[in-house]
Amino acid sequence: MAVPKLWGGRFDGNCDPLAEAYNASIDIDQVMLAEDIQGSIAHSKMLFEINVLTFEEQQAIEQGLLAVEQDFMAHPELFSAAQEDIHMNVEYQLTLKIGDVAKKLHTARSRNDQVALDFRLYTMKQNRLLKEGLILLMQGLLTQAKTHAASIMPGYTHMQRAQPITLGFHLLTYVEMFKRDLERLEEQYPRIARMPLGAGALAGLPYKTDREFLKNALGFDSVATHAMDAVSDRDFAVEFLATGALIQMHLSRLAEELILWSSSEFKFIKLSDAYCTGSSIMPQKRNPDVAELIRGKTGRIYGNLLNLLTTLKALPLAYNKDLQEDKEPLIDTAKQLMLALTLMTRMIDSATFNTDRMLQAVKEGFLNATDLADYLVGLGIPFRTAHEISGKAVKLAEGSGRDLESLALYEYQAILEAVVSGTDLQLGSELFESIDPCRSVSQKLSPGSTAVSEVEKMISDNKKLIEKMK
Repeated sequence: MAVPKLWGGRFDGNCDPLAEAYNASIDIDQVMLAEDIQGSIAHSKMLFEINVLTFEEQQAIEQGLLAVEQDFMAHPELFSAAQEDIHMNVEYQLTLKIGDVAKKLHTARSRNDQVALDFRLYTMKQNRLLKEGLILLMQGLLTQAKTHAASIMPGYTHMQRAQPITLGFHLLTYVEMFKRDLERLEEQYPRIARMPLGAGALAGLPYKTDREFLKNALGFDSVATHAMDAVSDRDFAVEFLATGALIQMHLSRLAEELILWSSSEFKFIKLSDAYCTGSSIMPQKRNPDVAELIRGKTGRIYGNLLNLLTTLKALPLAYNKDLQEDKEPLIDTAKQLMLALTLMTRMIDSATFNTDRMLQAVKEGFLNATDLADYLVGLGIPFRTAHEISGKAVKLAEGSGRDLESLALYEYQAILEAVVSGTDLQLGSELFESIDPCRSVSQKLSPGSTAVSEVEKMISDNKKLIEKMK
């Protein structure tokens, strides 16, 4: 026996079962059960306030909705594709539970403003959850940065060793990325938190509804001011997905470095066994699969953003069934991001850094060449000339299988005199102090640099910022 449609009065025949299944979204939007119940309870209270419902009717509806929520949570098999979506499923079960009074609940609302309400409430919640996840990851990075504020490692450009930095300084780079993500979530929240209920299908309602009451009851920041825009706007979802794509990109960059650093070629880090897997054929393997999956999910998150942008392209006003496709990409992105943030935080918290290997790598790649040039600039030599002298010193050291610290002072003097003809400048032994790779870090004077004092200041500043943003 076919389940009656709550909108079926105009129809004589039954829906094709395949079309019914195709039309249904309950397998996706059932995650918005709590939001639908929350919105319907607030709506029932507003209907009582404007004398559409009696107190007894409102109480029956509210208690019935809470019971329906518990029923669905205990028995998810109650969700039915025959009732299409979460909104109709809730109303159908409510009618079975409390009878005809349930039929009054949909007074002064449409599924169009109801779905917009639920979707915004859901996105508001996911925005807050992402903020919490980002903060936990940033705290983990700050803890490791503080531990390794003075641990020397190579900094890279073009994947080539470039200059000595500290591990704390390197990790703080990701804190900056995630801090911008936090700011984006904060900035977009007021645009998500615009209450659409009371817009009706598209043109408003012939009831003097109290939308301010609904706004306050549901925790929105403001009321959507234009009825047609209220039901058709999905900019807030696009913004959420765009921010999600940036968060995922930052996670992917961090995952890539963890993968590289845990390789035998780098040996900078050991990830916990809890986040690695083995090989089915090679017993020695220890694969950073969790980090690789975080990196691999990036295409999926990017695709969700493009998915919704494409769905919205050229949609005429106001509501169209196409908008049923808005939820799956956002729900998927929110879920995948929370998993990635949680796992990345645990990987960072449990990671062990091989600081001896990092320091050894600093001493192997002429990372102090810029320090040599800066030393020469301090003697009054123009930087471009100093750059040339330093480059020739690297060439000599490399060709003879040495490092810059192993060249003799007379060899440096000869290079200087070959580049700057007629100079009477005599180089001193302080040259070797200036090119000590470990001292290179402490010589950085500019704000925001890799100097330990600057790293510690940035850690302190970020901890204070996080406390304000909690």
